[in-house]
Amino acid sequence: MSIGALGAKRMAKDINENELSLDEAADRLEALAAELRDEDDFDIDIENRTVHLSPPSTIAMEIGVRETSSLLRGDRETVTIKMDWSPE
Repeated sequence: MSIGALGAKRMAKDINENELSLDEAADRLEALAAELRDEDDFDIDIENRTVHLSPPSTIAMEIGVRETSSLLRGDRETVTIKMDWSPE
């Protein structure tokens, strides 16, 4: 989070959404897990930008699952993983 010219907080939200094979998705999650296990700052590439992250030793984590069914679009399953913390 950064402070704008008038002292207002500005939040950046970067989302990297693309289709991957199950193996590629697992590789990305394992790479993130390895960075978290190192308990050190790390960089993550999202689209055309690199974001520096500084997680503390304890973070908040939420895992959500949603199942939807639609006659027009068919069935869909969504898993959302959310982690948040105040940088060290």
